[in-house]
Amino acid sequence: MDTIPDPGSWPLAVYGLMVMGLTVVMIAFSYILGERHRERTTDDPYESGVMSSGPIGPRIDVSYYMVAVFFVIFDLEAVFLFAWAVSAKELGWVGYLEVVVFIAVLLAGLAYLWLIGALESSSFRQRAEKAAVE
Repeated sequence: MDTIPDPGSWPLAVYGLMVMGLTVVMIAFSYILGERHRERTTDDPYESGVMSSGPIGPRIDVSYYMVAVFFVIFDLEAVFLFAWAVSAKELGWVGYLEVVVFIAVLLAGLAYLWLIGALESSSFRQRAEKAAVE
């Protein structure tokens, strides 16, 4: 049994091959034509004309970044809910059920993050020490 590909999919295959070919050519040209520095100071950090010295700055706990990522994820729901609110009359009950499912999934995600302690500001070690004391 012959499997003939869909005649409408060949442009996508050609485009994919062109993108991969262009990527390989650009990486090859970068390797061939790129500058090569062998000086000792090439790898030293340099910022705004001032040589850096000492520590870069205070270390920030990863939990702050995690809270920021969670905020972006859960704040993005406002965009989708606003778009739903604008067209709520046209969507009818089907749109209402879809937004209820959407909010239920978000609440399930929030409950999961709450249960695993991802929203707490204390570190894992601090939580483990607290649990050991109790």
